[in-house]
Amino acid sequence: MTALTLADFNRDYLTLHVAKEDLFWTTYMGTEADGSKLEVAEGAYKAWISDPARLREVREALAVTAATDADEVQGLTGWQHFFEANGIDSDEGRRLQGKLIELESQLFQKRSKFQMFYEDAKGERHQGSTNVMAAHIAANADETVRRTSHQALRTLEQWVLDNGFLDIVRERNAFARALGFPDYFEYKIQKNEQMSRARLFQILDEFEAMTRDTHLAALRRLGNEKGLQALEPWNLKYAVAGSVQQELDPYLPFEHSLQRWAKSFARLGIGYRGASLVLDLCDRPGKYENGFMHGPQPCFFDKGTWRPARIHFTSNATPSQVGSGRAGLTTLFHEGGHAAHFANITGNAPCFSQEYPPTSMALAETQSMFCDSLIGDADWLALYARDLNGKPVPEALLQAVVTADQPFRAFNERMLLLVPTFESRLYAMDDAARTPEAVLELARMCEREVLGIAGSPRPLLAIPHLLSGEGAASYQGYLLAHMGVYQTRAFFQQRDGQLTDNPRIGPDLAKHYWNPGNSQSHDQTLHGLTGQGLSGRALAEFCNVAPDTLWQHAREEMLEAMARPKTETQADLHASIRIVHGAQLIADNTVSMQAMWDAFAAWVTGLR
Repeated sequence: MTALTLADFNRDYLTLHVAKEDLFWTTYMGTEADGSKLEVAEGAYKAWISDPARLREVREALAVTAATDADEVQGLTGWQHFFEANGIDSDEGRRLQGKLIELESQLFQKRSKFQMFYEDAKGERHQGSTNVMAAHIAANADETVRRTSHQALRTLEQWVLDNGFLDIVRERNAFARALGFPDYFEYKIQKNEQMSRARLFQILDEFEAMTRDTHLAALRRLGNEKGLQALEPWNLKYAVAGSVQQELDPYLPFEHSLQRWAKSFARLGIGYRGASLVLDLCDRPGKYENGFMHGPQPCFFDKGTWRPARIHFTSNATPSQVGSGRAGLTTLFHEGGHAAHFANITGNAPCFSQEYPPTSMALAETQSMFCDSLIGDADWLALYARDLNGKPVPEALLQAVVTADQPFRAFNERMLLLVPTFESRLYAMDDAARTPEAVLELARMCEREVLGIAGSPRPLLAIPHLLSGEGAASYQGYLLAHMGVYQTRAFFQQRDGQLTDNPRIGPDLAKHYWNPGNSQSHDQTLHGLTGQGLSGRALAEFCNVAPDTLWQHAREEMLEAMARPKTETQADLHASIRIVHGAQLIADNTVSMQAMWDAFAAWVTGLR
């Protein structure tokens, strides 16, 4: 039998991947009438990538490939790593994988129909998504709204436990054990990050110890200044930053977010190499309640011909809601950072440029989190934030914005630490002991242990990542990514003296972080740019900086940025961009970027 070639693997993968990803988008955007289609497509995709026959085929192909055909060897080697990361060499494992896909799809379909409600001060009930509830908890001046929004999320927790989540946890563990792992958490950390649970918690425990004193001191100060009521989970985020967010809100109107994203990225030297981008940016009933990016068409060089990416990403802005402008802009930068990563991978096979193992989640999130970190900087806000009349943010408000989160910087990072702490213990529980009551108690115990308060502002089981097969037992990737972000920020600041509008950033990220795709690990990419491997120390040290010291440095950077000559740009991101709302086309850049910005701004204004 003739051995398969690189072109065969590329073709067969794309057929399944593109079909699955297109259905993922329509299903999660709430525009797909038949939710079972995604289940079928995902089953076919996972059956193909997990079939041990694929690994045998690629090894046979490598064995007969001439040593002089470096391009073929490069691509086939990438496919070998891909199948080693995804192969399931067990009939029982493949059976359990199919069952998991079915269970997760059923839970997703039921969850999309579940409604939550909060109350206002008059006792009137209002329906809202998890994003609406979270925004209320962070920024609504009415404590009744904040408290009932938090209670709605806890109601969602109970619903999750009563509607099949624990069955999924049990089956995930069975699946992992069929593959030789002690539980699903160990399976995911080794598959996603190529490290053991022990190594992960070595890094996480060091970070926890380095930030503990700063974190607890901040809680004590808040309790002394605003009373113990401020430490209630529905009050804490508002007590820390609610009023500041309200004051900043007029300077970050969502109408202008698209333009600010494009101009900022263009001035950083970030481009999309001819990709086609589809953006769905506003919240609506039936739409998935977390921002994400997916790439239906991975980019790669096909026998020397560039095949650009086709990428979808989404945010969940609610333009009429206080705080939604900054939240929507942050998600736009975050998912736009993901898109830049996956539009700039220059391998010669699509296996290098997709979001799943052997791609490290922490590596992928480092790109997006680095980008969204920029809009919290004083120099970025001074240059870009304007109200609808063009008025800039006053310096006193800039200082308040930059320093407001700093006393609770450690708290926010520990919110990320909370999830792997909980999930690791959840999957380590005996099946018989994993009752709804025990899991709720475990959640509250982990929240008290890591956060030092009675409950998390975002209750653990209301986090959608825990329910999905791709997101489950993966949340630690966000914290590992933040560690990489602060190593990256420090490198550019030390070398170039600026982050905002630094034109060297895009090319350097492309060269060291993006172009290699998953042919390099998170640790290797960090070494390539910064000369240092992954560590939580830089992030912990930043968390421990006093607010006054932070503002002193931020103000110096801001004044330097304002004194630099202004860079004019047409914001050509080298991409075809369409802005949609479900099935509705809102705007595109067919005529020009400015025409797209104007059409989007007019549409958002009409929603207010």
